[in-house]
Amino acid sequence: MEATAQATGQPAAGFGIGGEPDLWIGGEGKLEKSVHVAIVSKDRPIVDAFYRAALAAGGKDNGPPGLCPHHRPNYYAAFAFDVCHAPA
Repeated sequence: MEATAQATGQPAAGFGIGGEPDLWIGGEGKLEKSVHVAIVSKDRPIVDAFYRAALAAGGKDNGPPGLCPHHRPNYYAAFAFDVCHAPA
């Protein structure tokens, strides 16, 4: 599934089966810009665990776990930036 920049503010592509993407990748289309990656989970505790693990690994908060009804009524997500294990 493809989401255009006009529809979402940035281009994105969703990959999955049955018309329901399980993996979303989006970004500005240039290597110097950030890339948004979204992965579907089975339940909310997994989203919570992802968020805690991302912050523990050095990621920066970009939105704690919670509902995002502007996407869908039961869309529950968490967001993190800059998870990196490379030496400084």
